[in-house]
Amino acid sequence: MKAGHRLNPRKLLLSKWTAAHPVKREKHFLVTELFSDEDGTVIDIELQAVLTHGTRRLPWQELANAEQWLMGWK
Repeated sequence: MKAGHRLNPRKLLLSKWTAAHPVKREKHFLVTELFSDEDGTVIDIELQAVLTHGTRRLPWQELANAEQWLMGWK
């Protein structure tokens, strides 16, 4: 991700991501769920692997780490 580019956690639902270092052939992911606190602030997201349909939950801020995640499907 470009430096200075900010993610809006409320707009992450159904966004596409590519793992910079795929594990178990899981490279392309889709954000399938947003998890919020009582105030409606997004805390975590659920990523689903396109190939295996495996899911993982992580803090949405981790998507800003360009060493781990690339925006879109590459």
